[in-house]
Amino acid sequence: MANSTQRAQARARSFWSDFRAFALKGNVVDLAVAVIIGGAFGSIISSFVEDVIMPAVLNPLLAQAGTDWREAVVGPGIRLGSFLGTVIDFVIIALVLFLVVRAFEKMKRKEEVEAAANAEPTTEEKLNETLARLADVLEKRG
Repeated sequence: MANSTQRAQARARSFWSDFRAFALKGNVVDLAVAVIIGGAFGSIISSFVEDVIMPAVLNPLLAQAGTDWREAVVGPGIRLGSFLGTVIDFVIIALVLFLVVRAFEKMKRKEEVEAAANAEPTTEEKLNETLARLADVLEKRG
């Protein structure tokens, strides 16, 4: 009985140890931070669209109809303003993500070019240079 209890405790410690190692991996923590920041960013974009963009774009159009953009109803229960707000949220978030990814790619390419410029010549390059110098010497003699 004592052995089975000890084995169960050892398995539980092993499980929690494995779980802790998994949960504290850099990738998992980075992903969690990204999700939290993404949610906050989504809220900012939603507020920007609802409070700035939509009133400036749709309110003038809907003012003639005498309604608010959020309550613009096209048919039974179809709220066009709300849908357009969500579409604009998506477009803005996609645009910002595109610009961020593009900036990282440019930065990465720049680092690669700098690394290549600072890298020492390969054995093949050294051999080609040596052969070229040897060919020049032989041409001058002959």
